[in-house]
Amino acid sequence: MRTSMTITTREIHLAQRPTALPGPETYRFVERELRELRDGDVLVENIVLTVDPYMRPRMNDVKSYVPPFKLDHALDGGAVGVVVESRSEALPVGSIVSHGLGWREHAVLAGQYAKRIELNGLPSSYFLGVLGMPGMTAWAGLFDVAGFQPGESVFVSAAAGAVGSLVGQFARLGGAERVVGSAGSAGKVALLVDELGFDAAINYRDGDVMGQVGAAFPDGFDVYFDNVGGDHLEAALEHINERGRMALCGSISGYNDPNPTGPRNMFKAVGKRLTMRGFIVGDHEHVRPEFERKVGQWLRSGELTYRETAWEGLDAMPDAFVGLLTGKNTGKAIVRLREDPTS
Repeated sequence: MRTSMTITTREIHLAQRPTALPGPETYRFVERELRELRDGDVLVENIVLTVDPYMRPRMNDVKSYVPPFKLDHALDGGAVGVVVESRSEALPVGSIVSHGLGWREHAVLAGQYAKRIELNGLPSSYFLGVLGMPGMTAWAGLFDVAGFQPGESVFVSAAAGAVGSLVGQFARLGGAERVVGSAGSAGKVALLVDELGFDAAINYRDGDVMGQVGAAFPDGFDVYFDNVGGDHLEAALEHINERGRMALCGSISGYNDPNPTGPRNMFKAVGKRLTMRGFIVGDHEHVRPEFERKVGQWLRSGELTYRETAWEGLDAMPDAFVGLLTGKNTGKAIVRLREDPTS
């Protein structure tokens, strides 16, 4: 709420660092007074928030490509909101913006850190998913990092998630010979094949990931997009073709395991002359114009299917995050705080 003197909001702080799956003790809900706006600032009422796998490693106090969350400070992440007060000429009241101060109901930030977006009839959540970071990650990893070419075969792990579900469709729309994904339930396997256009899918909860991948690719495959690590990466190393390419995006199988295990057959990368490249989406901004053009076309034409799993209200953020980490989401996981503006 807003008064003439103060801005108060609710936000979620990191109360302690989890050693496994984050539980209720990980978080603290805090109501606090925000600072007054300075020249160039905006006050944003958040509409929709995101939870993403990369947030789990940030809860650990370890050095990485992005700083860890601080104890007793608000968590952060992607958000889309509406400007309700402004001291920025570029972002007047009513502007819809994306920014990085999620896990809270309101945010005060310098206008330079908010990106104005035009919804053009699309839900605001799309700009946290298919037209946001996950979509760009899928595009950059498949085309720029792995160098996918028409006629190649592609294996995608965590293929029913926000990134993987788009990787498989991008490959299919880009002329792949065969696209196979892994998922964690019979329903998700059916979704991949029946709705998203994958040629086949495996349920890793059935066990024998190595054997299932081999059966799905009797002639091997050329590109592996890795969101999982562990046994999936081990199976990919075994069955990928010579001179294959791997885009290493994430390793969700080990995020909540204090003693994660890696693949036991890394030597396959030598004999097969593989290219294995980890990547961070922020290093690939040069492909954004092509990404936005092509994905926008595919969305408008109906060729691209996009799915979300939504939770409601700030209090649902911890459950949404655990749901993401345990595979309860299909497509992009979001938390909606209010409805999109109608005008």
